[in-house]
Amino acid sequence: MDIGKRRIRYESLTAKQKEIYNFQKVAALLAEFGFNCMKLPDDWKGADFIAHHIDGTTLRVQLKPRPSIDKKYQYKELWIAFKAVGRWYFLPHDKLVVLVGENTPALQSASWAKGFYSWKPNGTPAKLMKALESHVIDQPLEK
Repeated sequence: MDIGKRRIRYESLTAKQKEIYNFQKVAALLAEFGFNCMKLPDDWKGADFIAHHIDGTTLRVQLKPRPSIDKKYQYKELWIAFKAVGRWYFLPHDKLVVLVGENTPALQSASWAKGFYSWKPNGTPAKLMKALESHVIDQPLEK
């Protein structure tokens, strides 16, 4: 097969294909930090995939296409990986909830009262994006 310069258009993928595509992107980025990632066939204890670090640490990770918080993921030691404003982020879900509370009114919303809140990938508030800067994983590593 000659793939040449034919790249897929993300927008043309099905929801499941987008999830697999996003997993591959995040797994490649996390490899730079010493993780080996394994996609799970279904959510296991809230995780879409497992990230096993070379130091022996294993993280359960929820993968989202955009910034999202969900009450069902709270207090379960889950990490979250998501894309916002063209960058990939990786942090504990509970820390994301704290940052959302400190930097947006989302935790006082009707959506959060129902248990879930998310933003469009390019609609995340600037103040929250600033608070998330240290959790960007798709930038060059220092040598």
